[in-house]
Amino acid sequence: MNRKVSLIKNLDWMTIMLYAILVFLGWINIYAAVYNEDHQSIFDATQRYGKQLMWIGAAIFIAIIILTIESKFYSAFAYPTLILMILLLLAVLTFGVKVNGARSWFELGAIRFQPAEFAKFATNLAIARYLSQHNFKIHRLKSLAVTGLILFTPAVLILMQNDTGSALVYSVFILVLYREGLSGFVLFLALLAAIFFVFTLIYSSFTVSILILIIAAISLKTIGIQTKQIAIATAMLAGSFGTLWLINKGTNFQLGNFSLVVISILLNTIPFLIYTYRQKIKKAALVLLLVIGSLFYTFSVSYIFDTVLESHQQQRINELLGIKSDPYGTGYNVNQSKIAIGSGGFNGKGFLNGTQTKFNFVPEQSTDFIFCTVGEEWGFLGSALVLLLHLSLILRLIYLSERQRSSFSRIYGYGVAAILFFHVAVNVGMTIGLAPVIGIPLPFFSYGGSSLWSFTILLFIFLRLDANRLELLR
Repeated sequence: MNRKVSLIKNLDWMTIMLYAILVFLGWINIYAAVYNEDHQSIFDATQRYGKQLMWIGAAIFIAIIILTIESKFYSAFAYPTLILMILLLLAVLTFGVKVNGARSWFELGAIRFQPAEFAKFATNLAIARYLSQHNFKIHRLKSLAVTGLILFTPAVLILMQNDTGSALVYSVFILVLYREGLSGFVLFLALLAAIFFVFTLIYSSFTVSILILIIAAISLKTIGIQTKQIAIATAMLAGSFGTLWLINKGTNFQLGNFSLVVISILLNTIPFLIYTYRQKIKKAALVLLLVIGSLFYTFSVSYIFDTVLESHQQQRINELLGIKSDPYGTGYNVNQSKIAIGSGGFNGKGFLNGTQTKFNFVPEQSTDFIFCTVGEEWGFLGSALVLLLHLSLILRLIYLSERQRSSFSRIYGYGVAAILFFHVAVNVGMTIGLAPVIGIPLPFFSYGGSSLWSFTILLFIFLRLDANRLELLR
C-alpha cells in the first residue's frame, strides 16, 4: 500500500494534466472534423469520434499498466523490446496491408496495428540503455557505429515500407546525442546537409558545386590561408576544369559540368594535401575533406530524389520548394489546408461551424490534417493554445529530464521530448505549407489507435521512470 501511495505522490501530475487536456481536445476536434448529423452522439462507436473514445479508454488502461510495472524493467528489457519491434517491422513487409501506398499495417479484423509507431519508444529505450553505459564514450568510432545501427535499422525497415515520414522521425535523435556530448560541429554539418539538399533540388548540381567551392575559399581564408595562396589554388582548379572541359568536348565521354568539377578537385587533391602537410595546416585538409564529402552528398541527393523517392513524394517536395505548382493536384491538400486555417481568422468560425472541413474540402482532416479543424473553428487563438499546450509539454519533459539522477532516465526523457517536437513541428508545418506532406500525426490529436497508444507508451514510461528517480542512481 505504501508503495502505491509513494508512486501516486511522486508522479508528475502537471504532465499528466497536459496529456489529458491534449487528448480531450484532440477527441473534440476529431468530432468536429468528421461530424455527421445522422450520428450526432459523440459516443457513437460507428463513427471515428466514437472509435477514438475507445482508443482513449485503451490508452488510459495502457498508461495504468505502464505505471504499475517496476521502473527497472524498462532498462532491463530495452534491447529485447527493440528486437521484437524489428521483427514486427520485418513481418509487416510480408504480411502487412497497404494503406495510402505504405505497407506498414497489420490488419486484425476491424483493427489495424502499425508497428512503425511503436518502434519509436522501443528505439528510444535502446538508445537510452546504450548511451547510459558506464564505458560509453560518444566520440569513439565504435560508440557512434553502434548508435547508428540502433537508429538506422528500424528507420531503414520503415523506409522499405514506403513510410518516409515515420522513418524521418529517427533523425531527431541527433538532438539527444548532442545533449549527451556530441560535438556541435555535427549539428552544423546536419544543417549544412539540409541547406545543400534544398539547393540541389532548386538549382543544378554544377551551381551547387560552385557554391561549395566559394564556401571552401571563405573557410580557408578564415583559418589563416593567404589570399594569394587561395587564388593560386583557384587558378589550378579552374585550369584543370578548363582542360577537362576541352577534352570532354572533343571526345565521346560527354560528362556533365558537375562531374568535371569533381574530377578536377580529385586531380588537385594530392598537391593540396602535400602543401597543407608541409605548412602544417591540418584544418585546410579538413576543409578539402568537407568539400569532397559535400560534392558526393550533392550527387547522392539527386540520385535518391530521382530513383528512391516515389513520384508523389517528388511532386510534394517540388510543390513545397516552388519548383512546380499544382494547386489542384499534388498541392491540393496543402492549398485547401491553408484556406481552411486562414478562413478561421482570429477567433475562428465556432465549434462545428467549419465549412471547409464540413464539406470535406480538406483530405485526411481527422488524421494528418487535424490542425486545419483547429485553425478553422478556433482561429488563431485556438491554434496558438494547441501549440502552447504542446510546447508546455515538451518543455516540461526537458525540465523533468534534467532533474533525473539516472542517465538512462535523462536520455529517455530527452528522446520523448525530441520525438514530440519533431511530430508537432512537421505536422503543423505541412498544414501551413512550411514542410512537405510526409504523413505523420499530430501527437494526441490525430485520429488513430496506433499513434495515440504509441505516444501514450512513450510518455508514461518516462513518467514511471521519473516517479522512481530518487532510487535509480547510475
